[in-house]
Amino acid sequence: MIRRVGRWLGRLLLVVIALVAVLLAPVGYVETMCRPEGAPDVYVSLLPPEHRRAEARTLLTYPEWHIVHAYDDYARVIATEDPQDFGFGRAIGQYWSSLCTLSRRSGPMGGVDGPTRQLVYVIGVSFTAELAMKALYEETLGRLFVALRGPDHSPLDRLSADQAAAYATFLQQTPWYLWDFDGDIRALEAARTDVLRDRERRLALGGEYAAKAAYAKVIAQAVAATGFDELTLRMVVRGLAPQQLEAFDGVTVIGPLGPGIEIETPRYRELTRLLERMAHAGGDFVEIAGNDQIMFTVTTSEATLPGALASLPRQGYGDTRHLALVKVSELAERLRGLPGGVEHIHDY
Repeated sequence: MIRRVGRWLGRLLLVVIALVAVLLAPVGYVETMCRPEGAPDVYVSLLPPEHRRAEARTLLTYPEWHIVHAYDDYARVIATEDPQDFGFGRAIGQYWSSLCTLSRRSGPMGGVDGPTRQLVYVIGVSFTAELAMKALYEETLGRLFVALRGPDHSPLDRLSADQAAAYATFLQQTPWYLWDFDGDIRALEAARTDVLRDRERRLALGGEYAAKAAYAKVIAQAVAATGFDELTLRMVVRGLAPQQLEAFDGVTVIGPLGPGIEIETPRYRELTRLLERMAHAGGDFVEIAGNDQIMFTVTTSEATLPGALASLPRQGYGDTRHLALVKVSELAERLRGLPGGVEHIHDY
């Protein structure tokens, strides 16, 4: 009996080791095959050191946003189709392929610092594990319950699509661990019916949300202990008077600096819309967070975009997301020339 238990434990250990090896394989590939290429550029910043941020972070903030985009794509797909119709493997592959490209391109920006590299590896492995587990379920038992349900969505199918869309929107400005997963569980309970698909969705999604709620509490405590990232940044703008700059929500005018005016602005999603408004008001950007290059994403119906670092097809939309790197001094002109607007400007 003891030998039999030992054999099963040994087999289980081998399975666990194999799974860990599979999850860590992309990390090993990026770390060894996607090293930064090129010598660092020399740029003398106008801003003092305390207001400068590592330039390579404009590239390495994208992996986190890729996860946000993946959730948005998923919500878009399940609004009209079913979870098994989402390309889980494609979303995972795009994460690691884009990280490889951006890591190589970070050479002229001084490469990627250790903590940032560690962060994108940790969230990448977590993202891979989450989508792999979700795919395993939705492609098997989930697919079976869809077949038993028939072609029409159940109430909880529709609710889960709305929840996924709201979650993706929330992530554009707020950390994921602040989302009310417990509220989602209560909503599932309140909206479910006695149909088989709803009972299955209540169990499957309820279990997923409960696990995320527990993990979110752990992450929130860890972040509170280590401190939050800065919510504002400094930049130098020209072409707009101080009174015009003060009229923009969230902008604090610091004073003249070099050929322009130093201001403080919000970061993340708010920054994208703010920079667009400044550009269309006639403003130009001299430097942002002490840097002279910045990346933005734009979506088009074309499969490629000249000069793009990467072009990634979006699921549920039928178009392509392009990652473009430009000089900060050219950003405003590019924004004014985008008829459909920019999707997101990646700060540092």
